[in-house]
Amino acid sequence: MDAFTRTHRTGSTKQHIKGVVSMVQKLKQASSKKKASAALALTVATSMVLAACGGGSSNTESGTNASTDSGSSKATTLKVEVFDRGNSPKGSTITNNYLTNFVQDNFGTPNNINMEFVPVPRSEETNKLNVLMASGSDVPDIVFTYDSGTFYRYAQQGGLTDLTELLDQYGPNLKQFLTDETLAYGQLEGKQYGLPAKRSHLGKYSSFIRQDWLDKLGLPVPQTTDELYTTLKAFKEQDPGQTGGKVIPLGMSIAPAQYEPLIWSFIKPMTEEESYTLTQQLSSRDYPILLPGFKDAMSFMNKLYNEGLMSPDFSLDKDKTKLSENVTKGLVGFFSEDDMNPYYPDGMYATLQKNNANAVLSAVDVYTNEEGKHPKPEYSPIGMYIMIPKASKHAAEAIKYLDWMASGDNLFQMQNGVEGENYTLVNDVPVVNADAADEIKNRLYNQGDMAIISNGKQLGDADKNVEAYVVGMPEKYQEDTRKALTISRTDTIKPILFDKPIEAQAKYGTSLLDKFNEIIVKLTMVKPDQFDSTYDQMIKEYLANGGQAILDERTAAYKAMKQ
Repeated sequence: MDAFTRTHRTGSTKQHIKGVVSMVQKLKQASSKKKASAALALTVATSMVLAACGGGSSNTESGTNASTDSGSSKATTLKVEVFDRGNSPKGSTITNNYLTNFVQDNFGTPNNINMEFVPVPRSEETNKLNVLMASGSDVPDIVFTYDSGTFYRYAQQGGLTDLTELLDQYGPNLKQFLTDETLAYGQLEGKQYGLPAKRSHLGKYSSFIRQDWLDKLGLPVPQTTDELYTTLKAFKEQDPGQTGGKVIPLGMSIAPAQYEPLIWSFIKPMTEEESYTLTQQLSSRDYPILLPGFKDAMSFMNKLYNEGLMSPDFSLDKDKTKLSENVTKGLVGFFSEDDMNPYYPDGMYATLQKNNANAVLSAVDVYTNEEGKHPKPEYSPIGMYIMIPKASKHAAEAIKYLDWMASGDNLFQMQNGVEGENYTLVNDVPVVNADAADEIKNRLYNQGDMAIISNGKQLGDADKNVEAYVVGMPEKYQEDTRKALTISRTDTIKPILFDKPIEAQAKYGTSLLDKFNEIIVKLTMVKPDQFDSTYDQMIKEYLANGGQAILDERTAAYKAMKQ
């Protein structure tokens, strides 16, 4: 039993047994109509307890993926985790559907491998993965997580297979597809412990303005932050939307999509060392609280708020619900948001136009830095972390499977289906056949969870990947969507990556993120004559509560990385 299993098995088994006891109690309450199925489930639950206590493995498999060996005693069973979102259409299950059969027929059978897909509820991803990892021999050969902290913890505790040599030997196509940039996120001190999925679109944010308000006032589209300020004042003073004094020139919430484009535009140019050491990573996002220019950004937000140019209740709007409501009611003149988010069917713009057919919401790139650029963060080039547990006896087959997915047009077929049935190619971009029968449409209901080496559709280059998003939108919003996605990829700031985890970030990240939000709120809402003293006090508290520890560790890590 390895160190990882020893660390996690006892607690995991207790949780497992507790869950099964709860299941048994629920089964006792089953109606008489369900006694037969309840008895069957009780039998399965009991076997699960025995397996958990004994540390043994279960050989039970379901659907068409059962390990029948097809008449050959040498067949291998490869277990692969798959998210279960409870959305399987009629005639399919999460372990037996069009794509599981596609994988079996095109990879499994030709290689004498029986594919077994192990369902994990999406809502219980991390907890269920911890149980699987602690089970030793019961863990699937391929698992994954979106949480970088979980990945690093497994790697540091010896729970993952070192894939460095296996990738060279069995994954040439996979390496070429993922690229060194993506693979770097799965490395720990030079060894490849994870295979991060490749993200197809890195853009994060765009901004949006009421074009019909500008037209009514005879104003041009603002091109800079200063011009935006002038426009916001005109919106407030002249109320072109005839809101009866309820106008909100700048829509704001305490969600990153609203404040990050503004704040990062004030950050000043830095050396590499300053960007590595002064940036604070909380959760999976880089925060500029200690970077030069952060105070200037907060001073500008303070000015907007105190002049009545910003959402008055932004501090209570953590999930953007109030912002969305105000936009759709026609109260907001300008706001920032996740790139194409307003243009989704039944989204903010569609609802706004239902309320006001003459409303026009245009994507714009306004916030400027001192160099005249429009800086904004971009996503890291990865999606989930794909891992092969140390307990797996089929690491080579696992790499071969992922390499197969990256080979030829296998990924394309898994993401898009069959040409002429699921899609039609237009300028090399697959356009979904909207009039296809439900049976055909349902083939790909789980493609995002099966095509695990990619986050988003991969069509060969970034422009085509973006166009795939565009053609998936309602036709009347496609040009707006294209512009918003282009803006989201312009003058972007890449996330900072160290070659090992920063322990202080994991230790203090959650509490410091709460502190950061408190800083945003207080520095925005405080009276202007109290801004400087409040800023000094809030930064002092931030550093004392873990910010200094992160700063010190990042400084040491940067020096070590440069040696």
